[in-house]
Amino acid sequence: EVIFIDDGSTDASFETLRTLYEQYPSRVRAYRFNRNYGKSAALSVGIGKALGDIIITMDADLQDDPTAIPDMLQLIDQGWDLVSGWKKKRHDPLVFTVPSKCWNACMSIITGVKLHDLNCGFKAYRSNVAKSLEIYGERHRYLPALAHWDGFRVTEIPVPHHSRKFGKSKYGLSKFYKGIFDLLTILFLRKYMKNPMHFFGMLGIIFALIGVGVLAYFGIEWVVTRQMHIRPLVLLALGAIIMGIQFMSIGLIGELLTNLMHHDAYAIRESLE
Repeated sequence: EVIFIDDGSTDASFETLRTLYEQYPSRVRAYRFNRNYGKSAALSVGIGKALGDIIITMDADLQDDPTAIPDMLQLIDQGWDLVSGWKKKRHDPLVFTVPSKCWNACMSIITGVKLHDLNCGFKAYRSNVAKSLEIYGERHRYLPALAHWDGFRVTEIPVPHHSRKFGKSKYGLSKFYKGIFDLLTILFLRKYMKNPMHFFGMLGIIFALIGVGVLAYFGIEWVVTRQMHIRPLVLLALGAIIMGIQFMSIGLIGELLTNLMHHDAYAIRESLE
């Protein structure tokens, strides 16, 4: 089976998919979103619709070469649960390749998954692995790490990569800072999902001790000198720290609730199945 997800494209993509479906109705299925939801949404729906024992994911920009699929399947047969593609010789501008190499090196250290190309969209999964992953937001960047943390065997294989001939890349600087926030969220959920008080309690104790220490200092100063000096700069600094921690806590709690109560809500305009 071949499943296509049209992520809110504005060209004639779905008409082309309709032609393919008419030619191969028993093999091709296609789903068209009402609007652009992003790569995680497309992967989530596609994996959810897949029926096979092994699932291959590929981007639609024609840069990935399907000739690597037999090698991926061979690694799956050898016992690996997820095989990630590695664009060892990447045909993209330096503004994409250099930051990507730095990012992957950092992510390999932080996540503990020794891959050269964590975010490559060309992957092979055992079906139970792919369907066990909760994919939303920008989580598609960390699927090998999520699978590794769940105890699945993850490896990579060099795959052919071609220069882009059609369309333009949607990746920019915003992807990097969004990726950092998603990584912080994933690390938080992994470590403190069942015991969030271990995280917030630790922060609470630290800042409570800081607050008590500051109050004790002013208290001792008042006892000794019988004078109380209000230092606006200290008060502003403490206020800024407290507000920053509050905002971070609210964000992490929100992510925790999102993870617990997450439901797919992607509006599909049209289906061919």
